[in-house]
Amino acid sequence: MSLIAKTPEPPYYAVIFTSLRTEDNDGYEQMANNMVELAAKQPGFLGVESAREGVGITVSYWSDLESIKSWKANVEHQEAQRLGRERWYSSFKTRVSKVERDYGN
Repeated sequence: MSLIAKTPEPPYYAVIFTSLRTEDNDGYEQMANNMVELAAKQPGFLGVESAREGVGITVSYWSDLESIKSWKANVEHQEAQRLGRERWYSSFKTRVSKVERDYGN
């Protein structure tokens, strides 16, 4: 998967997940990789970008709000969310936004 997502012409949606990690790394990397693989199989998924340097930021792109709702309700994703709240994140915020424009190469 490319480091910069190849998204279609707008409009589409971005889910921006910003987080601060705890010291607990047990199972985190495997779960994070599994979630990217699982998200990529979901209807409406367009791509993902992620970076961590102290603060982690993951942006996933989706074709519509229904696809985002379905992903949030996915049972495996809900388990990852639970573990994140309980073990891996000291703080986090999720934002959903509509992409009206994009540009670049």
